[in-house]
Amino acid sequence: MSDSTEGTVSHNVYFDGKVKSLALDTDKGKATVGVMKKGNYQFSTSTPEKMIIIAGIMDVKLPEGSWTKYYEKDEFDVASGVIFDIICDTDVAYICYYE
Repeated sequence: MSDSTEGTVSHNVYFDGKVKSLALDTDKGKATVGVMKKGNYQFSTSTPEKMIIIAGIMDVKLPEGSWTKYYEKDEFDVASGVIFDIICDTDVAYICYYE
């Protein structure tokens, strides 16, 4: 992912354009606001993350966990240095905070 710099917004594109996000600095720290089209995705983390679902529903499988369904306004934490899976049955909007 591209790092955001003071005063700029970085645009990130993944999975052939099916996942897009805008990176920015917020009062809660670095964050991305993004969208995921319907599909299956695998992500890796380099820092702890807090994902908050803004719209839609996603199924998430964290390391050593089972599939869990998250709805609008739900949130979950992802540890640093892990790989996790997401399935979106519909389009999803989210915000992700990085520590």
